[in-house]
Amino acid sequence: MKAVLCKSLDGPDGIEFTVLDDPVAGPGEAVVRVRAAALNFFDTLVTRGKYQHKPALPFSPAGEIAGVVEAVGPGVAGVGLGDRIQAYLGWGGARERVVVRAQDLVPIPDSVTYDVAAGVSITYGTAIHGLDDRGRLKPGETLAVLGASGGAGLAAVEIGKLMGARVIAAASSDDKLAVCRQHGADELINYGRSDLKEALRGLTGGRGVDVVYDCVGGPYAEPAVRALAWKGRFLVVGFAAGEIPKLPLNLLLLKGAEAIGVFWGESVKRDPAGHRAHMIRLFDWIAEGKLAPHIHATYPLAETAEAIRVLDRREAMGKVVITLP
Repeated sequence: MKAVLCKSLDGPDGIEFTVLDDPVAGPGEAVVRVRAAALNFFDTLVTRGKYQHKPALPFSPAGEIAGVVEAVGPGVAGVGLGDRIQAYLGWGGARERVVVRAQDLVPIPDSVTYDVAAGVSITYGTAIHGLDDRGRLKPGETLAVLGASGGAGLAAVEIGKLMGARVIAAASSDDKLAVCRQHGADELINYGRSDLKEALRGLTGGRGVDVVYDCVGGPYAEPAVRALAWKGRFLVVGFAAGEIPKLPLNLLLLKGAEAIGVFWGESVKRDPAGHRAHMIRLFDWIAEGKLAPHIHATYPLAETAEAIRVLDRREAMGKVVITLP
């Protein structure tokens, strides 16, 4: 089978196109013919050895896939040949076939395409886990999303709207903010030319925002915390700016606020039933037309390195997806 392997920790430059033996399903496993594999910002980190998980070399990037079940191993029930499925892998999806635990496969509705399904679990899974389980977002509250035009940010914008929040999208350019508007954002902030704290306070009449969903970190975290409302929740999602910020804890005390970690990957391991329920809910929303995941671009498997460079350069507005015929 054809595959893309990261053979050195040099980012996209360490990725090679190669051919591997086809995998075989063991007990409780299924072989999935990959039709689409989605990339995320963390692929720029894991291919440099800078992510919290460090797979042994060589490995394939792409942590989420959608495809068709081609074979099942002994003891598999509830999964059949030809089933259209989606799965979260962590990494290893940029290849024609993968072996997945049958219990980790989530059925895809017939009306949802493979390209869309592949990109749902990490960004939308993180958003619904972060906003619902961790942020306790309620209808009528105000949600600010930092880094709102990327895959993770757009997902939070859309999920926040579906949960009944007033959504403020913050990003670094007007072009990126236009995409956020198309996906439901009520208010926009260009933090490349605006003071983020003052802009958030201004849009809330001085009250502050109830929930901040921070995909960026760096210099934007502290101003966002300073713009929290009383009993606000600051959700720590990621550090796309490259810098892990240090927060003055007195700000949390003075606002009766919370800083809450959103570690979606670990939550999937610790609460697989909750993850599956979230995924089914997300696919139902997509099938009903209530949720429309945005794909920035699709690339063939052989161009996986270039697709990761797009994420590296912060050019992606929405998901970057690898498609396989």
